Amino acid sequence: MSVYFEKHQEKLEKALDACLHRYAWTAYKESPSSKIHGTEKPTAGKESFQNRLNKPFRFSHAMSGQCGETGAEVSPYTQKPLGITYPKIQADELYPAVQEAMNSWRKTDVQTRVGLCMEMLERCADQLFENAHATMHTSGQSFIMAFAGSGANALDRGLEALAYAYKAMKDVPVSARWERRFGAEGTAALEKEFRIVPVGVSVAVCCATFPLWNGCPALMASLATGNPVVMKPHPSAILPVALVVEACREVLVDAGFDPNLVTMVADTRDEPATMPLLEHPDTAIIDFTGSPGFGQWIEDNCRKAQVYTETAGCNSVVIESTDDLHGMTRAIAHSLCQASAQMCTSVQNIHIPADGIRVKGEQVSFDEIANQLVEAVEEYLAEPKMASFLCGALVTDEIYATLDRMQGLGIEKGKILRSSGSYNHPDFPDARTATPLIIEVTQKEQGMYRSELFGPVSFVIKGEAADDCLAAATKDARECGAITSHIYSVDDEFLEKAQDAYNDAGASVACNLMHMPINFAAAYSDYHVTGLNPAGNACLTDLAFVTRRFRVVQRKKPASQTKQP
Repeated sequence: MSVYFEKHQEKLEKALDACLHRYAWTAYKESPSSKIHGTEKPTAGKESFQNRLNKPFRFSHAMSGQCGETGAEVSPYTQKPLGITYPKIQADELYPAVQEAMNSWRKTDVQTRVGLCMEMLERCADQLFENAHATMHTSGQSFIMAFAGSGANALDRGLEALAYAYKAMKDVPVSARWERRFGAEGTAALEKEFRIVPVGVSVAVCCATFPLWNGCPALMASLATGNPVVMKPHPSAILPVALVVEACREVLVDAGFDPNLVTMVADTRDEPATMPLLEHPDTAIIDFTGSPGFGQWIEDNCRKAQVYTETAGCNSVVIESTDDLHGMTRAIAHSLCQASAQMCTSVQNIHIPADGIRVKGEQVSFDEIANQLVEAVEEYLAEPKMASFLCGALVTDEIYATLDRMQGLGIEKGKILRSSGSYNHPDFPDARTATPLIIEVTQKEQGMYRSELFGPVSFVIKGEAADDCLAAATKDARECGAITSHIYSVDDEFLEKAQDAYNDAGASVACNLMHMPINFAAAYSDYHVTGLNPAGNACLTDLAFVTRRFRVVQRKKPASQTKQP
């Protein structure tokens, strides 16, 4: 048994049990509170991040194919360059080294590979404070969100994928004895051996706002099943990925393996490096999180590889009735504000019947519901510290152009319920910030809202009746994609109908969520993305996410005469 597997076996078994029973569990501390970690780790993490600035990032073991330096990250909080450069890697020169590293890795037993992957996650957990600062100053998340969502939760998703990979591989026996009688010929006895064979080089294309959300699951799923992984970070958020790659390479070297099993190809917007990786003949697996347009292109054009995508869609809310108007509007408003709606689970389209809804048995008008939603947003933004914690900063200036364009369209074709504006960050006066823009429209203006608008833009959509609202929202999910969907109703019949409608559209749905972040997707419990609508073709995490990353070959021969017990 691998020493690392034995070291982490209890945690792996707990992850397997959590996946089986879908209860609440986390393997990594989600809070950065000094009451949990003490004062030394937070201080050391911040200092480590600051020491990375304005100098080259040097991996302790150099990668093949380096041909210079690259990198142009800018902090959304200071709007100043991080000044970090990374090795610029040529794919054609990198891949031979990656293939060579794979030769011994593919022959390594399952427990050794899984144990080393577990150790990698532990090393990454040790750097959560540093990585939270790196994520904050690249993706725009608040520090607490970066520590939890892109830190601990991303590692949990990685462990979840690793658990499924282990489960899938353990279902394949190492050997078996097979006997069968063939008529007068007598009994045939065979000894069979089964070997797990990886499919090839895996490329993980990470997104800007949550760089490790799909990066960790992709890394663990491919590496555990024997495939070397090339991490391709977004040019705006390289450092968080580089820190993970560094930790993984150190584990591999410590265990006597080639560090080129985990590599990274960084780039800039002006000199992109993604296409040479996607189109390389040795690329066998592609994991992608990002824009729907590029995700669709990869699905359509990279058919020689296994492709796993998570993109975006028209995440919606249908409101039919409620007994807690304030709780409902605050729950929705929280989603509109959280991470400045730069999350794949952010609510965008809010469908409300034209004649209003029933609240505790009394009719409340459409306008009143819309006004209370706006008021709930204002409540969250009233205190700068809360606004900074919840909204964070914008990952790119391009979102301002989207806000300006939609403000103009909202004036022309609808009604502006709330204009977007900046808020004053208490710690970073130059932070790139924006608060929610909320636009009222009718279903006639579906051209405005039937695609993801990245950033804090949302629509309150007036439908003829609740059934019309449901039909419109589920049609959008089916045709345009949806990762999260919500229903608010106290009518059991409508709830059942609505859940069926969303599920039939290939969308997951939540009912009457309040008093919690409705964007939250729980590792080990929530199946994140269904693969049944245009928002992505893969799920984090199920067996389908891991099983095709390896194949099984067998060998058989006549058995010895000694009969097995």
